[in-house]
Amino acid sequence: MNISLAGKVALITGGGSGIGRTIAETFAAAGAKVVVAGRREDKLAEVAASITKSGGAARGIATDVTSENSVTHLFSAAIEAFGSVDILVNNAGSFGGGPTDLVPLAEWRAMIEVNLTGAFICSREAFRIMKANRRGRIINIGSTSAKVPRAGSAAYAASKFGLDGLTRAMAIEAREFGVGVSIIHPGNTVPGVWSGQEDQVRNEGLMDAANVAQIATLMAGMPQDVLLYESVVLPLGMPFLGRG
Repeated sequence: MNISLAGKVALITGGGSGIGRTIAETFAAAGAKVVVAGRREDKLAEVAASITKSGGAARGIATDVTSENSVTHLFSAAIEAFGSVDILVNNAGSFGGGPTDLVPLAEWRAMIEVNLTGAFICSREAFRIMKANRRGRIINIGSTSAKVPRAGSAAYAASKFGLDGLTRAMAIEAREFGVGVSIIHPGNTVPGVWSGQEDQVRNEGLMDAANVAQIATLMAGMPQDVLLYESVVLPLGMPFLGRG
């Protein structure tokens, strides 16, 4: 796949590891200037250094996506570094599960805050920039759990269903201004939420995060008047169809 993102500035949340890091590196290889955001400064610095060493341009900015002030600072710093934000990938996420009757309210709130509220705050900030520029792409990283949830995943599934709804609402609102809003629903992916827990789903199949990054690059690189709205990408053997 030969897609150019030259001249674009991409901001990826949760960019210090897993799917976010893979997308950041793939975007940079396609020519984009990249801003990676996350909580761990050491991981962000590692990603930025790796991209820079490969000839790309990258910055790491420590961010709490659930904080309006932190997100405002993130976008201001991105613009100061590279002049604008053309692509936002909402990848920051929290993952966990257990029987619904045993889930602490604090865990529920934390997952909704990161997976849904964080995506909203970042999307709102990006949309303000993109609306004025009358161009841009917002790509949300959802989950197959927003289609067919697993047992014991109430908080996670609810957050991803909510993210799917946010994507739909924003896609309708943003298209008037030349901004495309899309969502990718990955299946079992490593590195990603199953890192360190691969044995739990190995019988279902695992795929490399590079597959998700390829779809994100395709979405980001579509012509201005074309939207690739949604993609479900998963290991061939994963019981997605017919699950439940």
